[in-house]
Amino acid sequence: MTAIVQNLVTSGVFELDGGSWDVDNNVWIVGDDTEVIVIDAAHNADAIADVVGDRALRAIVCTHAHNDHVNAAPALAERTGAPILLHPADRVVWDLTHPDRAPDGELADGQTVTIAGTDLKVIHTPGHAPGAVCLHAADLGVLFTGDTLFHGGPGATGRSYSDYPTIVKSIRERLFPLPDNTSVRTGHGEGTTIGEEKAASKDWPES
Repeated sequence: MTAIVQNLVTSGVFELDGGSWDVDNNVWIVGDDTEVIVIDAAHNADAIADVVGDRALRAIVCTHAHNDHVNAAPALAERTGAPILLHPADRVVWDLTHPDRAPDGELADGQTVTIAGTDLKVIHTPGHAPGAVCLHAADLGVLFTGDTLFHGGPGATGRSYSDYPTIVKSIRERLFPLPDNTSVRTGHGEGTTIGEEKAASKDWPES
């Protein structure tokens, strides 16, 4: 059975640099009837566990470590025994939310996460956060971008540990070479395609 993609939207608060904002997050569950991974365990471990059901949760993969993407990760890991995986460059951000609980493993550029016979390639895309990654499932024609690329352009870069020229470079060099019909599944809001965002990118400021 080919892996399928499920979406759960959870709600909570994003906190950074002394500010807080109400947010809705996309949690992505990828797998089949027996095993799955969770991409970005946001806000509500119980709700995520309910969608996982009796399937084996093989990993909790973090696209980056802003609190609204990882705040439910330790509770979900404790409940299921699944390891939490994060790019090491985002450990400084992770520690703002979970100073007493380290991730269980590291993500590296070019690494492959395999679930239900489907490979997801890790693409390091710094800019929104230093250790931000995207996950490309070529067989599914899907790219999970976290907060790196949205419908409408790059993710936010106005807060600590972020940089606009870096995120633009990441998107142009690492994501836009993917097929135009690649479906982009984002960390918040509606999806898009690589082709749609590439066409719109001519209007992006360069700095």
